[in-house]
Amino acid sequence: MTKPGCIIFDCDGVLVDSEVIGVRVLLDMASEYGVTMDLQEAVEEFSGIRLREGIKMLQQKANSPFPDDFEQAFRKRSYEVFKTEMRPVNGIKDILDSLTIPFCVASSGPVEKMKLNLTITGLMPYFEEGNRIFSGYEINSWKPDPGIFLHAAKQMGFSPAECVVIEDSKAGVIAAQRGGFKVYGYAKPFNGNELRKEGATVFYEMKELLNILHLNNAAVQLP
Repeated sequence: MTKPGCIIFDCDGVLVDSEVIGVRVLLDMASEYGVTMDLQEAVEEFSGIRLREGIKMLQQKANSPFPDDFEQAFRKRSYEVFKTEMRPVNGIKDILDSLTIPFCVASSGPVEKMKLNLTITGLMPYFEEGNRIFSGYEINSWKPDPGIFLHAAKQMGFSPAECVVIEDSKAGVIAAQRGGFKVYGYAKPFNGNELRKEGATVFYEMKELLNILHLNNAAVQLP
């Protein structure tokens, strides 16, 4: 393949190692209402989808209704856990340090959450110069709808064909495919085949990314 003009990173699970932590907190809270669900199963089920949709799925398994402020309470509790437990994805800092082409982050999550997670993990300096953080909440579009990736590409000044998307979830891969993007799936042991089935080129170690994209001679150059 030719070198891409721009890289669009998903946030949770690609830049920051937050998904398992967040799902664990969510299940702990839901257990107070009679929900029992295996952590691994929940991570697979909720990966890449909007938080509100995940809460709806858990509500269907509950013995009693969740309170109206359940989502707000989750965000507050998870924030406290993230502050002490969240880390950047292994190898991602080396990748970001090595890039010579423009890159950005696009997520279904709120922009405030993205900025918080990037700050906690020390990744914010890579994205704070210019407008390079894009949220589905800004355009009312969430994966698997391709809107967030199309929006990010447009704001960065590139067509979908000039970009690649780095995703770790089925919903994200589907969104990228629908938008006409080449998508690479940063897979976990349990979902590599699923991401491949949806059309992603799968890899398992972040350090592989530069070679896969033919960017292994890169050096820092922020857009």
